Amino acid sequence: MINVHYIYHSCFAVETDDALLVYDYWKDSRNMRLHALIDTLSDKQLYFIVSHFHEDHFNPEITEFAGARLLVSYDTSKRRRIKPPVATAVLRPADFYEDELLHLNALRSTDVGIASLVTLPDGTTIYHAGDNNNWYFPENDEEHIRCSLDEMEGMFLSNLREVRAINKSVNYAMFPVDPRLGSEMLRGACQWLQQVRTGHFYPMHCWGRWNEVAEGIEQLKELFPETEFHYTTPEASDEEPIFLE
Repeated sequence: MINVHYIYHSCFAVETDDALLVYDYWKDSRNMRLHALIDTLSDKQLYFIVSHFHEDHFNPEITEFAGARLLVSYDTSKRRRIKPPVATAVLRPADFYEDELLHLNALRSTDVGIASLVTLPDGTTIYHAGDNNNWYFPENDEEHIRCSLDEMEGMFLSNLREVRAINKSVNYAMFPVDPRLGSEMLRGACQWLQQVRTGHFYPMHCWGRWNEVAEGIEQLKELFPETEFHYTTPEASDEEPIFLE
């Protein structure tokens, strides 16, 4: 049994038979959905998986949960000062972590930190991109451009080949669909879905702008009918849209 709970921004709580995997916790939802899930864990193991140190992917509160296993990227360990033994594992791209409940491959990102591919004992695969995306910002957006558009595209496609070398398909993928990219918002998601067969796709890093994201997801549904898409509708969202310049 897998239940994927969207929490906020890029945070998801993935519930398995034996564990609760919390990815990139920044803020809880208004109705405290994450804390409610943790309160009902019973004998399940709690994990916090942190892809990178950026403020919108990290909350220091994760260190306060007794018994939680913290799997953090190398930059999070350095910048946020979470080191062993508080951190269960500190991960760089190409590292892996394994215990009795999961195997995690740390993969490259086009930004800082890592993406992660978790494989459960029954073979179920869960990919969380962190900030791995084709950040193909409009050419006049000098603030966000760190390299040429061709270089960004090359890095991203190389990262997808790295995923495919491990698994050509995943059961669950959480991936950025960022409205700040304007007309290129779906570029990375389309390339991901073209390269990696995906059972269930969850957009993230959307800044609460679900009207724009919902329109984009409808386009993806037509292009990739074999994938199930899950997202918060504008009517159901309890997030305030954030417009970052």
